[in-house]
Amino acid sequence: MSLAPDEGLAESGLWFRVEASSTAAAVRRAAERVAAELGLPEARANDLAIVAAEVAGNLVKHADQGVLVLRPVRTAGQAGVELIAADSGPGMADVERSLNDGHSTSGTLGIGLGAVARLASWCDLHSVPGKGTVLAAQVWPGEVPPPAWAAGLTRPLTGETVSGDGYATREAGGRRQVLVCDGLGHGPLAAAATQAAVAAFHTAPAGPPAAVVEHLHRSMRHTRGAALAVAEPGDGVLRYAGLGNIGGTIVPPGGQRRGLVSLPGIAGHQRRQVREYEYELAPGAVLVMHSDGVVDRWDLAVYPGLASRSPQLIAATLLRDAGTRRDDACVLVARAGTLA
Repeated sequence: MSLAPDEGLAESGLWFRVEASSTAAAVRRAAERVAAELGLPEARANDLAIVAAEVAGNLVKHADQGVLVLRPVRTAGQAGVELIAADSGPGMADVERSLNDGHSTSGTLGIGLGAVARLASWCDLHSVPGKGTVLAAQVWPGEVPPPAWAAGLTRPLTGETVSGDGYATREAGGRRQVLVCDGLGHGPLAAAATQAAVAAFHTAPAGPPAAVVEHLHRSMRHTRGAALAVAEPGDGVLRYAGLGNIGGTIVPPGGQRRGLVSLPGIAGHQRRQVREYEYELAPGAVLVMHSDGVVDRWDLAVYPGLASRSPQLIAATLLRDAGTRRDDACVLVARAGTLA
């Protein structure tokens, strides 16, 4: 069953709940349509269709509560397609063996995940027996971009076709910054507020997070408003400013997580003076930000090795296990670093 509209490709992607072979076929057709919309060369479009079919087929054959999202990914010079799949079990004890062609757990030819690894431009996989598996793959028409320093994932409230939550990343004036936004309520008006915040974030003058939040507040007065936060993860320090109920957490390697402070308010309508906070950001630390559609009781330590994987896998795992179906949900994950 598709959880997103069939017409056109939203930047947030097309969601599918993959429970039957008919849905796996629908995923392949959607991948072919996405490739056509983005103008992928025929050879890469065929590769994408195979990757989508194999991943969806594995969810049908092996997984519980499998979901999959197809969405565009872009650089300054090209557009590709990203596929993220997640399930709630049974998980794999030997991920490397499962990625080899010929390995099977169900008497099939066992070429599925091996084909995904070969045909995708980039692929990452994490699995925990008893908890489930998350896979991310990208198909690009040309040169593969460097790994993402930040990535997020949004999912609408059950029954809605658009999400009122959103995120964005940007590089401006030597700064790397991220935004998470939760438009008030849900549905199209909440989505419109978040879209306004994202647009203003991308065009805001280069400046520290507090100045960017002030800019967003002024730019959103025509909307119903939103909770939002802007973070700037640099070398050794994180700068953070937020209004409303956005969760922010630093997870240092092997250390205790630290929550970040957002002030009460509604961007676009009411606020106190925006304040910016600075936090130590140890090498290898992970920044996690999320809307209130994600419960705050998650713990990366229960997923061995996950903190060192790609931001896409971390975000998808937390959305799977901590996201609620009773609200829009958004997770963003970023790593420390400054522009070269």
